[in-house]
Amino acid sequence: MTYPGLSLEGQVALVTGSARGIGAALAVGLAQAGADVAVSDIPERLDEAGGVQQKIQELGRSSSTYALDVLNLDNIQSAIGAVTREFGQLDILVNNAGIRRRKPALEVTEEDWDAVLDTNLKGVFFCAQAAARGMIERGQERGRIINIASQMAVVARRDRAAYCASKGGVANLTRVLALEWIQYGITVNAIGPGPTETPGLVAADARTPEEVDQDMAAYMPLGRRMVPEELVGAAVYLASPSAGATTGHLLIVDGGWTAQ
Repeated sequence: MTYPGLSLEGQVALVTGSARGIGAALAVGLAQAGADVAVSDIPERLDEAGGVQQKIQELGRSSSTYALDVLNLDNIQSAIGAVTREFGQLDILVNNAGIRRRKPALEVTEEDWDAVLDTNLKGVFFCAQAAARGMIERGQERGRIINIASQMAVVARRDRAAYCASKGGVANLTRVLALEWIQYGITVNAIGPGPTETPGLVAADARTPEEVDQDMAAYMPLGRRMVPEELVGAAVYLASPSAGATTGHLLIVDGGWTAQ
């Protein structure tokens, strides 16, 4: 028998950046917990997003795919509106879309800074705002917003000035929105993943596999990079009825990185 406090039956979720990596794993995981799930990503990844949609439908859940570029505020509004019209409601938003640019601080350009902050922080805010407005207008009894931050929201690493700034901003933005929106029954929380094996992380990392292994041995008590599926339980909990009194929280899932 499954524990009903973690069931997402009857709920509709939207996961941004869910064509691959952490977003794809969370979209499928929420469906496994009972939710119908809207998959979304930038237009160039819609074929991959369609594959995630198919996995969700094979679980017996409803799913559709949407083009959603978090850098485009009009697109945010239109995509979230389309999800609500098609599914009849939106109960859970997972703000997963994000990028990283690894450079020494002295080499970071304005374009680098704006690209990372606009995607990782500005995009999170306006997606959350659009989702919350709809939840409030529909008079929902509850809503769930889950922002994907990082363990680098609370610790620093070299060559990641913009990324660390953006994820620290996500963590504190989460607290502000939690305080403002709890009156409407909306909880706002964040997950702080440690190093996780995703296409984006691999593409941004110029190190050899041997150098990565040495880094993990030095800094990661788990001894390896995580896999996206190891974040699903945290997302299901924060989206579930059991998390009704959990808000403004950054749930670190990092293999012990920040425990040192």
